[in-house]
Amino acid sequence: MRRADGNGNGNGNENGNGDRAGRAGVWAVAGVFTAVAFLAAGALGAAQPGTGIPEEVVQLTQFGPALAVGAVAVFRLRRTRALLRGAAETAAGSRPLAGALLLGAAGLIVALSVLGSCAAGGEADFTPPGSLHHSFVLIAVAQLVGACGEEVGWRCFLQPLLRTRLGTLASSVTVGVLWGAWHVPVFAQAPAYAAGFLVATTAMSVLLGIALDGTGGWRRLLLAGGFHALVNLGLLLFLDEESGAVRPMLCFGLSCLVVAVLAAALRRGRRAPGPAAVPAPATLHGT
Repeated sequence: MRRADGNGNGNGNENGNGDRAGRAGVWAVAGVFTAVAFLAAGALGAAQPGTGIPEEVVQLTQFGPALAVGAVAVFRLRRTRALLRGAAETAAGSRPLAGALLLGAAGLIVALSVLGSCAAGGEADFTPPGSLHHSFVLIAVAQLVGACGEEVGWRCFLQPLLRTRLGTLASSVTVGVLWGAWHVPVFAQAPAYAAGFLVATTAMSVLLGIALDGTGGWRRLLLAGGFHALVNLGLLLFLDEESGAVRPMLCFGLSCLVVAVLAAALRRGRRAPGPAAVPAPATLHGT
């Protein structure tokens, strides 16, 4: 520790060095999480055929981010617990309609995607639940579990971690891009398909970041997982976007973008009358 001189410069240097160390620590943890999430997803995807678990029910790759959280917790247990718990969990009760609006946004995204695809010359591709190879109830439950396996990493760990250094929008966009890039097989498709998918993940990340800001713990996980699962189920039943066809994926991406822009506009409108400045994100300490 440096000793302060008569003007207190030593203390200022300590604070500056500590802040730089904190920033470096945040990005180091984010880098470890991202690397493990990618590697774990690849390993789980390679192992799935040997497990006999149908991909229609759940894709094991979805648990890659959860394993990445576990890996980070090995050497940053206190920080991991703090992020998962949420620094402002008590604020969740102040917005009782936020959860309903978020889950409703999932239905709106699916509806706009279908309408857009039909307007662009496509056809509604409804798949009756009874025609699926497995029970729809089983698929719905498995999709929620798989979505929570992803969201405990993306929305409950990485996004709050980056939120300690970035604003809501910047942290949401960063996570959305990483989330999209994490779906590696998407980039084997046409460039327009991959672009539509990246727009979708980034826009949904912004929507989730806005809706969940100030919400922590199990409520955050269930809302993010529920939104994710509803979007997946809606696409499974109403849109054949995983076939590699460009039109439905572009419609999906644009629909996500429209809903995210609406959410951002509503958030800005709620804050406009208030002159108070937005407080800086809190910094998490400890390991």
